Amino acid sequence: MIKIARFLKDFRKQVILGPIFKLVEAIFELIVPLVMASIIDVGIAQGDTGYILRMGAVMVGLGVVGLGCSLFCQYSAAKASQGFGTVVRNALFAHINRLSHREIDAIGTPSLITRLTSDVNQLQLAVAMLIRLVIRAPFLVIGATVMAMTLDLRLSIIFWCAAPLIALALYAIMSRSVPFFGRIQGYLDRISLITRENLSGVRVIRAFHKQEAEKARFDSAADELTRATIRVGKISALLSPLTFIIVNLAIVAILYFGGIRVDAGHLTQGELIAIINYMNQILLALIVVANLVVIFTKAAASAARVNAVLDIVPSVADLAGADPVPVPGAPRIAFRNVSFAYGEAQENALTDISLEIRPGETLGIIGGTGSGKSTLVNLIPRFYNVTAGSILVDGVDISQAPLSWLRGKMGIVPQRTLLFSGTLRENMQWRQEDASDASIHQALEVAQAAEFVDKLPDGLNTRVEQGGRNFSGGQRQRLTIARALVGHPDILILDDSASALDFATDAALRRSIRRETAGCTVLMVSQRVHTVRGADRILVLDEGRIAGLGTHETLFESCQVYREICLSQLREEEVRQNG
Repeated sequence: MIKIARFLKDFRKQVILGPIFKLVEAIFELIVPLVMASIIDVGIAQGDTGYILRMGAVMVGLGVVGLGCSLFCQYSAAKASQGFGTVVRNALFAHINRLSHREIDAIGTPSLITRLTSDVNQLQLAVAMLIRLVIRAPFLVIGATVMAMTLDLRLSIIFWCAAPLIALALYAIMSRSVPFFGRIQGYLDRISLITRENLSGVRVIRAFHKQEAEKARFDSAADELTRATIRVGKISALLSPLTFIIVNLAIVAILYFGGIRVDAGHLTQGELIAIINYMNQILLALIVVANLVVIFTKAAASAARVNAVLDIVPSVADLAGADPVPVPGAPRIAFRNVSFAYGEAQENALTDISLEIRPGETLGIIGGTGSGKSTLVNLIPRFYNVTAGSILVDGVDISQAPLSWLRGKMGIVPQRTLLFSGTLRENMQWRQEDASDASIHQALEVAQAAEFVDKLPDGLNTRVEQGGRNFSGGQRQRLTIARALVGHPDILILDDSASALDFATDAALRRSIRRETAGCTVLMVSQRVHTVRGADRILVLDEGRIAGLGTHETLFESCQVYREICLSQLREEEVRQNG
């Protein structure tokens, strides 16, 4: 909690003034029983109606001033808590965007979403309670005890006996309920994961008729959360009865012994009523303290989860400074003995990759499932850091280059096509914000997307639903290729980005890219021989190693892995005939 309190620095005024005004309200609240005692002992006892009305007016005045102080504190608490939540959420979101794929893979998207929403909301509540009640509640407990002592020192002994018993009840209940709050947030993570999987994979679930199985899985996760919440609820529910029993027994004791002291003339009736009021104030304040313990315990668990993300140092660190100067005559991309392993994996996904790709060259990358094709191209824009070796772009080591310079040279089409909500024009301008409609239309022509975009009633102003769900799979792929082509990148990475296209469209796309992107280095990852066979060179990967590098004809004769891939898709006559 202390670490995350740094986000309150812009709300110092509210954090300081809010509790002060709440403290003033508490002082007035402590005065009220004394006014009430004087009304009973003087006004009622002597039948002085004027005195009763004057003291009544004083009580109303105390109430009005207290209300004003309370409203100002409430305003301060709302402004500080909501502002704090906004700052934390923005900082957390910005930090998540600085994390590399490795850290995001390790934490998991559902957990990150829960931390951005539920955990930050819990912290907002804690800040509001900090300003409103953290000073007020303890002050009322101490103040009421002191005021009772000033009225009758002997009766105040009952306060000193009741307070430790209430504190013991608080400790017994809180010590058993606190451990559950961290687990509850973990259960929320799991529910978020299952919900996300079901919403994004609804078509697959229905295709395999797995609705009941997924419902059972969700029910199981929800039941775990329910059981944990009910258990902590049962424990916490004991708090109010225990404290009420202790306080009411204390009030009975005050009435019994206080009555004796009233008869003896050591205490007035009004003072006895005031002492009982102070005991009730202590009861209400201690209940507030108990609730604060619950709130701050939850907030501590949430703060730990948020800090855990904020404390992560991105493995891919962006470097500040001027853009590096390309080395004349250097390969566009060069791999120097590169090896890479995911996370804590014992085995490398790529091992000892050495490769040079020339400017303007088209390199096809093919291999079996899990051979490392996507991993290879994901290392070039530095989505991950290499485990060993180095990668150079235009002669510059990418680990020493600003990410804006590196990724600004690239147009990337990932395996999973994704369009963002907004207009088509806004999606096409992701790579180049000021791209003109003419530039966008040219990219659409190259990507074979102009034919259907031109038929849309609103053209580039067509609204794109979340994820591009109002377009077919092939249309989404062509649109993402067009988005990568806007701005004429130096390097174009197509990671199996034509899998949803028919052979004719795929062939037209390849011809168009080759014709219209002169000087652009193209890396074309695919499982299809048809897609890569026309490349200048083909890289064949097998279990993370280079199994072959060369033209289609050369590899078919010399590389057993490539030959097997070809013959699994085409007859030998077709391979040689179209070669």
